[in-house]
Amino acid sequence: MFSIGDFARLGRVSVRMLRHYDALGLLRPARVDQFTGYRYYEAGQLSRLNRLIALKDLGLSLEQVGLILEEKVGPEELYGMLRLRRAELEAQVADDTARLARVEARLRMIETEGIMPVDIVIKRVPAVRLAELSAIAPSYESAEIGPVIQPLYAELTKRLDEAGLAITGPAVAYYEQVSEGVRVHAGAPVNAEQGKTYDFEIVDLTEIEQAATVIHHGPMDNVDATYQLLAQWIEDNDYRSSGVARELYLQYGEGAPETWVTELQEAVTR
Repeated sequence: MFSIGDFARLGRVSVRMLRHYDALGLLRPARVDQFTGYRYYEAGQLSRLNRLIALKDLGLSLEQVGLILEEKVGPEELYGMLRLRRAELEAQVADDTARLARVEARLRMIETEGIMPVDIVIKRVPAVRLAELSAIAPSYESAEIGPVIQPLYAELTKRLDEAGLAITGPAVAYYEQVSEGVRVHAGAPVNAEQGKTYDFEIVDLTEIEQAATVIHHGPMDNVDATYQLLAQWIEDNDYRSSGVARELYLQYGEGAPETWVTELQEAVTR
């Protein structure tokens, strides 16, 4: 047998924790000296300790752990509990990862404050006929736009193939503020007949007489910094936004995200 100190060392836990488990009835000592009150454990109890710690680390309550260890929870119920907990942990990791990406994006924006791009061009953007699908995103944050717009383009490409329509140029996206959040419009230029019925929308975007444009290189999850640099340039050069903006995907979807090229187009007036 092992003293509580030795058992704690072998089990990689604290003596205090072993006393707590004893008080809760989760892991009783194999023997307690009736005169000294010293607790002693057997090597075989390390197996129960390992299971206890593993279940607790999964986020189960000690009450749930106790029921499992006493086999008051059947295998199917236990499997269901563990699958549910796994899903909760995966969702938490995904949420934390997304939050970290947003923090990193804001840090990049702070780092680039005052560093103005030199390739901003004022130009006319011609009218274009688009086939498009749309859906709602919670906000304009890139981390929330991306999961919405990417499936839209995948589905749009599939439907265009089924309709026998060819894409005639770079894809175009634009956004519309709605009460539920932001309506994301994912479009591709096509030679489609107006008035003909498809399982997607046919939209004619009007010409933008004057647009401030800038080329964004790389993935869209850090496009926010480029947008803010464009906004600063617009203000510094005595323009104002007219509220019409588009994204033209010059190179997108093929190759590594670092190779993607997007033109940001912001309608402006003096």
